[in-house]
Amino acid sequence: MPKGNLSEKVNEKVNYQPLMASFIVMLVGHSTIDQNFNNPPEQVLIVSNSTTILDEKKALDLVWSLPKVQRKAREIQRLSRGSIRVSSRIDSYPTADEPYYVVSVIENHSDQTTSPIYWFRVSNPSGVVEALDLVQNQYISLDKWNPDGR
Repeated sequence: MPKGNLSEKVNEKVNYQPLMASFIVMLVGHSTIDQNFNNPPEQVLIVSNSTTILDEKKALDLVWSLPKVQRKAREIQRLSRGSIRVSSRIDSYPTADEPYYVVSVIENHSDQTTSPIYWFRVSNPSGVVEALDLVQNQYISLDKWNPDGR
């Protein structure tokens, strides 16, 4: 085993990202408690383990599990008699300026072409999902999102 300063070796092996993410989530959550207490709750999807940073798979799963997405996927598959499949994909990854995964729900046609259906952004690390309102060209909360006008 190579010789070296013990504190340097500990610092090399410790990943502080989960600790920092937990601290930020705690601060944001604490500052909004009074606001949330007085306002009615809105529909929010929460990632099961808040101490880890949201990864690509969790972002895709959060979008895919939305009831409106599932309903649209079943409807498209039924109307196309199984020739069109619906899936989701990551269009962009979180950055320092935009801490979101952008996820699109798409049709996969038999001729290998794809057509977008919906776009979402999933906040990293909180897991809050917002839908793109195509008319206003801005992301809105899921409780305000009504893609089919039903």
